[in-house]
Amino acid sequence: MYFSGINPYNKYLKTFEVNGKEYKYYDLSALGPKYDQLPFSIKILLESAVRNCDNFQIKENDVENILNWKENQKVDGGIEIPFKPARVILQDFTGVPAVVDFAAMRDAVKDLGGNPEKINPICPADLVIDHSIQVDFARTPDALQKNQDLEFERNHERFTFLKWGAKAFNNMLIVPPGSGIVHQVNLEYLARVVFTGKDSVMYPDTVVGTDSHTTMINGLGVLGWGVGGIEAEAVMLGQSISMLLPEVIGYKLYGSLDQYVTSTDLVLTITKHLRQLGVVGKFVEFYGPGVAALSIADRATIANMCPEYGATVGFFPVDEISIEYLRQTNRDEQQVKRIEAYLKATKQLRNYSSGDNDPVFTQEVSLDLATVVSSVSGPKRPNDRVSVSSMKADFAACLTNKV
Repeated sequence: MYFSGINPYNKYLKTFEVNGKEYKYYDLSALGPKYDQLPFSIKILLESAVRNCDNFQIKENDVENILNWKENQKVDGGIEIPFKPARVILQDFTGVPAVVDFAAMRDAVKDLGGNPEKINPICPADLVIDHSIQVDFARTPDALQKNQDLEFERNHERFTFLKWGAKAFNNMLIVPPGSGIVHQVNLEYLARVVFTGKDSVMYPDTVVGTDSHTTMINGLGVLGWGVGGIEAEAVMLGQSISMLLPEVIGYKLYGSLDQYVTSTDLVLTITKHLRQLGVVGKFVEFYGPGVAALSIADRATIANMCPEYGATVGFFPVDEISIEYLRQTNRDEQQVKRIEAYLKATKQLRNYSSGDNDPVFTQEVSLDLATVVSSVSGPKRPNDRVSVSSMKADFAACLTNKV
């Protein structure tokens, strides 16, 4: 197929109305019955490929490879696919070099007689300054303010540069120091869940970040994971990420937690289970009636532990609890209504209590929440989980075990 720059899948664009305004989306159900059987996480990869198909970076063959996920997931050597995330999230340690590179590109364009203001991220980028603070003061009412004052004093040059970057570059948002941890800011404020783009085309929010725990955002139904700084910059410049079509492990949760069991106990249990199963390079997608009983905080904590259990993502598709969380975190009500309408139109709003729309997975495993018990873990590895009832025997065994 030759490069024309015209998306061959524009014929699948459909319109729908929210509060009297018309929006568009790609109706992927038109691709045939294979689409309905795909895991929700793979549907998001497929939508991105369809929407960005130009037969140059992303080809029709790439779309077909993702659509035929069931047959292609276990091909020897894997099948390589391109993925264009909707946005990039950075923290200041890895974000400063990215802004420096963009500034250097502007200097180069200026030296060549061009307009330096044309150099901007193509893909939206959010940079959260949260890695600079140190704890010099503690246990006093003014400790926070003193630590923040020292943070500004120590990082004056860096912060001045980033403040310039916030004003100079389009498509780049810089969240100032003292706003919170990058992943929590992403969850409570930055995550769109569904984007409204050019020509009112709506599409799922996806993200790559320069921190391994970017995966936390999967608890809200936003597909995302950590990448290196060079990969993040490439995405900011409009390039796609090359990845192997992943296997998807369906992790079914059912039953209910004991009243004395915490979400930490659940997370440690799942982490140990998945470490034993072996999920490196794979997607884990949670489903089942037990998910409906978990808050977004619980889901985000499980998703945040992806680097510990080795999966690329631990994904929770969007459901009504996710929608309600958007309202609780003061997202614009009209935006929330658009998100809900889009997800219903594209059949991506999950009902965990019903198994009617459960997809096909590479492998299915399950956990009865009633079997989760109070646990401790560590001191270094969270997968070294021991139930509280077994602590005495485990401690005695550790004293005589070979190092």
